[in-house]
Amino acid sequence: MLGYRFSEYIPQETEDGKKAKFDQLLDIFNQLVTMTAGNVSEALTWLTSLDKQYNLTDESYGIADFIEDLKVKGYIKEEKNEEGEQEQILTSKGEQSIRKQSLDEIFGKLKKTGSNGNHRTPYQGTGDENNTDRREFQFGDAMDQIAMTESIRNAQINNGVESFMLTENDLEIVDKEYKAQTSTVLMIDISHSMILYGEDRITPAKKVAMAMAELIMTKYPKDTLDVIVFGNDAWQIQVRDLPYLEVGPYHTNTVAGLELAMDLLRRRKNKNKQIFMITDGKPTCLKEGIRYYKNSFGLDKKILNKTLTLAAQCRRLKIPVTTFMIARDQYLKEFVQEFTKINNGRAYYSSLKGLGEFIFEDYEKNRKKGVR
Repeated sequence: MLGYRFSEYIPQETEDGKKAKFDQLLDIFNQLVTMTAGNVSEALTWLTSLDKQYNLTDESYGIADFIEDLKVKGYIKEEKNEEGEQEQILTSKGEQSIRKQSLDEIFGKLKKTGSNGNHRTPYQGTGDENNTDRREFQFGDAMDQIAMTESIRNAQINNGVESFMLTENDLEIVDKEYKAQTSTVLMIDISHSMILYGEDRITPAKKVAMAMAELIMTKYPKDTLDVIVFGNDAWQIQVRDLPYLEVGPYHTNTVAGLELAMDLLRRRKNKNKQIFMITDGKPTCLKEGIRYYKNSFGLDKKILNKTLTLAAQCRRLKIPVTTFMIARDQYLKEFVQEFTKINNGRAYYSSLKGLGEFIFEDYEKNRKKGVR
């Protein structure tokens, strides 16, 4: 009787076994080095501990072999620190590896949707790329959109080879994708609450930022991404700084973050601009001159009004703010709802597990629009 016989799959040792083991350990190492804010030594210590507990390596390939391969392949290097001691640090290749893994981890989970489209925007893009779709000719189509090979084939089928004639009914058109170049500012809350209550909220936020940066640099090079962090103050960081980002003993100065984001977007020539804000709490801080006005007890009216004023200002400048709130408190939801209503933006109440998917779906949704 013909059929299939199933048994347990036992992978065979191959010549590429060491490469496979290196790739497996590299995935774990990248996760650990992100959690340790770029501290390679601490990440390797954790990796050694995990190996002891879960037998990640064997006699043919150990952690020392992995460390040596990291150096040979250019993922880490040794440099002297301020105390003159040798320490291991990430190279630019190592930093890119973390960004790429973050992109694969988040973007790979997104479900394909049936809709195309661009960033949600009233401004059209440049229409400079063909897609794979074909359709019948319609009045108004440009000559350079005609698929000549398909159109001639249709004419031969419809009219015959001997009496060849190309008519309007034979024409096939190649659709074009109109892209809207978009400038995005990603705001990351680094106040102390991002690591409170036994929950690491800063690591998922860093992963999202690294994945977005890698996506834009590889897939949408005409788009721009600026990353800023905000605590008592707000400042811009570079993409290469993301693995080393840590939470500080800060309050949440949302006003400073929004002001800096708006200032960065003013310098961008793209008409399409947006702000993504990842936060887990309410605004609790303002800076007045050299003095900080702080209040962590509930929603302070003075801080709240200033924050909502900036939301309205962003709306007048046609800069939507999408807020990703990593919290479930009802009074915080009410604040976000009011902020979103005034700005005419969007808000998501996300768990840490789904944060990356939420942000990427919003960024990718309607990214390309098929037009004729």
